[in-house]
Amino acid sequence: MTAKADRTQDRDVVAVIIEDHRTMEGLFRRMRSNAEDRAAALNEFSALLVAHSEAEEAEVYGALKRFGGVDTEEVEHGEEEHADGTEALLALLEVDDVGSDAWDTRLAKLVEAVSHHMDEEERTVLNEARESVPEGRRTELGIAFQEERARQLASDCGSVEHVRELVRG
Repeated sequence: MTAKADRTQDRDVVAVIIEDHRTMEGLFRRMRSNAEDRAAALNEFSALLVAHSEAEEAEVYGALKRFGGVDTEEVEHGEEEHADGTEALLALLEVDDVGSDAWDTRLAKLVEAVSHHMDEEERTVLNEARESVPEGRRTELGIAFQEERARQLASDCGSVEHVRELVRG
């Protein structure tokens, strides 16, 4: 594969979103670990989840709704699941003691909500996008997604105050 083809694949919106999903799964493992800094992993996860969700909704979901091979209801369901994940994230962010039972319980709910969304999104929306959206358009969406995600990350989007604003509208 050529360097240009590698860059295109890396920027394909499907590949970029799936890469974020794998990063989130790694952060879940860190947040479950007794040996690692759970609070730091949560801060990293919070920023990524919010930036990822906001970028999907701002740059990707609307465009995918316009393609005949992508199920609009599944895309809209993904937006609902983003809200569920953000609510579960806020509940965990509000726990003071990362070694407490409350932390473990709320982390389990967050993992369940986000993992369910990632699995469903990969099986439906992203597979449909891979099959229905031309490669060039997927690349354009991938670039737009990455730019919006970077903008979100630079704005401290994972702070508990910002997550509260998202949840409370």
